[in-house]
Amino acid sequence: MNAHGEPSTFNAQISVLNAIVDVDVAQRAGWRPLDLATAFLAGGARFLQLRAKHLGSGEFLDLASAVAEAAHAAHALVIVNDRADIARLAGADGVHVGQDDLSPRAVRAVVDSGRAESDVSIVGLSTHTEAQLDAAILEPISYVAVGPIFGTTTKATGGPPVGLEMVKRAARLRLPVVAIGGITLENARSVIDAGATSVAVISDLLVQGDQPEARVRAYLERLSRV
Repeated sequence: MNAHGEPSTFNAQISVLNAIVDVDVAQRAGWRPLDLATAFLAGGARFLQLRAKHLGSGEFLDLASAVAEAAHAAHALVIVNDRADIARLAGADGVHVGQDDLSPRAVRAVVDSGRAESDVSIVGLSTHTEAQLDAAILEPISYVAVGPIFGTTTKATGGPPVGLEMVKRAARLRLPVVAIGGITLENARSVIDAGATSVAVISDLLVQGDQPEARVRAYLERLSRV
């Protein structure tokens, strides 16, 4: 359900794997971000998230536009982190914000302003505590992100690991749940079994170096098993 008590259609669209293209992580691994996004799509990823903490606005827009074009050609969704303006201009499907970014209501105002119908229809919100989780349900969001589930060194994630119990609690809110933080091929199934709709993965998609496409396939195969 969304903040207005209406059924969410996003739950039917969301893939079990949220493949995150983090520009800094990609570059450290020797990948151009667009090439990495293309590899994820070739492996079957249909729910991409683009994170670019240190790119200038123009470069970020160019990258987001290219990733959105590639994703849509593969019938995949692409979510832009933090920047509602970039998401709208790039024709992305959604925006993901954290606790210190624009509020989901402000994001909706940005993406809906000046046009009858925005291409940006998905808004996700990160939560790290029970209080944030309780507040999230009152916001006009499409999904709630919970984490870090396990320990991670990818980025500051808002606190210590919250564990699978937080996933179970979030799943009772009747919103799609995206779990993030320290998720690997070995523990991802336990996160889905705890009630997550999707697992968001960054570093573990690059552990095989030049084979992110194969890594995505391995995740999808494992997570599709009953």
